[in-house]
Amino acid sequence: MKLMIHYDKPDFVLDILRRRLAGTAITCCTSYADLPAALEREPPEILYSVRFAGTPGFPRAAILACPTLHWVSVGGAGIDHLAPWDSSRLTVTNAAGVGAETMAQYTLAAILHFTLGFPEFAARQREHRWSDGKVASLKGLTLAILGLGNTGRAAASLAGPLGMRVIGIRANPIATPHVEHVASPDKLNEVLAEADFVLVSLPLTRRTRHLLDKRQFASMKRGAVLIDVSRGGIVRHAALLESLKDGHLQGAALDVFETEPLPRESPLWDLPNVIITPHCSSVYEGWERRSVEMFCDNVERWQRGEKRRNIVDPCRGY
Repeated sequence: MKLMIHYDKPDFVLDILRRRLAGTAITCCTSYADLPAALEREPPEILYSVRFAGTPGFPRAAILACPTLHWVSVGGAGIDHLAPWDSSRLTVTNAAGVGAETMAQYTLAAILHFTLGFPEFAARQREHRWSDGKVASLKGLTLAILGLGNTGRAAASLAGPLGMRVIGIRANPIATPHVEHVASPDKLNEVLAEADFVLVSLPLTRRTRHLLDKRQFASMKRGAVLIDVSRGGIVRHAALLESLKDGHLQGAALDVFETEPLPRESPLWDLPNVIITPHCSSVYEGWERRSVEMFCDNVERWQRGEKRRNIVDPCRGY
């Protein structure tokens, strides 16, 4: 079996691969630009690929053109960088769930940040001003989760036991633990209208691009907070900016952006009611190793003739 690792930090994971997949011929490519030549020079059967330099420039066409390749395993959860794709020839799996725990914790931290009034306390601190304050409880507040995959379910499992009412949107609206009500996507505006906090944890697809626009922000409660840990492009930032500036939304915690890195001239940087983080809510010490362990589990499952887990379709988006 021939395996190629497409990652800029292969030393983080090679020891696991050599131990778990002994006897496998392993080669490495550490850049986007070099991958087409590497695939021609040493064509693999399986490609383990991490999107380490963003979507622009990702060598998707070279991967599709490799005649020996039959399986691409993505090191993260997102697969929007692979579309359009030929799913009839190339199986794709991902590492869905590898960052769900920390993304859920990020969500809870953002909820607490705004519920406890930290932005106002920070402003008073900068002014050296002591004045009466108060905090609030999460109990009875409503969290709407758009996308009840691994991340959405993990967030629900934290919010529900703290007394929050959790509702959600799911393409297949089935009962979900800790979620009081699961609605179909056509009920989006109705769900948004009930929420104090909205978590976006959807894949980026043709249907979800700019899913949250002026109409959706207008549907949200005055004083609601948006939390986005999904993919840049689901939220139309021009519309979000307007809702933040006019006070309709209390604030936002944004880990993903339509353009990454976020341009220095973006007005989002200067809004005191916005938390900006550099697409890192799923990045933690050891995530790479956990991802490659999941991949090795899948290889062993495939070698035993069992169905691989986390098979996804880039054309569908999940």
